[in-house]
Amino acid sequence: MEYDVEQIAKTCHEVNRVYCKSVGDYSQAEWHNTPDWQKESAIMGVNAFLKNPILSSKEMHDIWMEHKISEGWAYGEVKDAFKKTHPCLVPYSEMPKEQQMKDEFFIEVIKSFL
Repeated sequence: MEYDVEQIAKTCHEVNRVYCKSVGDYSQAEWHNTPDWQKESAIMGVNAFLKNPILSSKEMHDIWMEHKISEGWAYGEVKDAFKKTHPCLVPYSEMPKEQQMKDEFFIEVIKSFL
């Protein structure tokens, strides 16, 4: 079966954006205003899960983290696309629960399309 990977990624992004707002993070733009690097990251995550639909949220985070590091990103206390720093570039177990939830939601949204 063929899936519209970009539509799934868009939905994942929008769920994440709304969730972020619910925890006081207003930094996420709507999909149509999201930079390409961020869209590509979401698409990469969807493709990774479609290839292996038993991935855990920890494994999805590990894949995301490897991808970010390969693109030159590093840990930083503040997410900054210009400096390529991100506070979630830490092991899954070290992230706050509200950040772990984003990985869990990402997977559940993809599953809803399957």
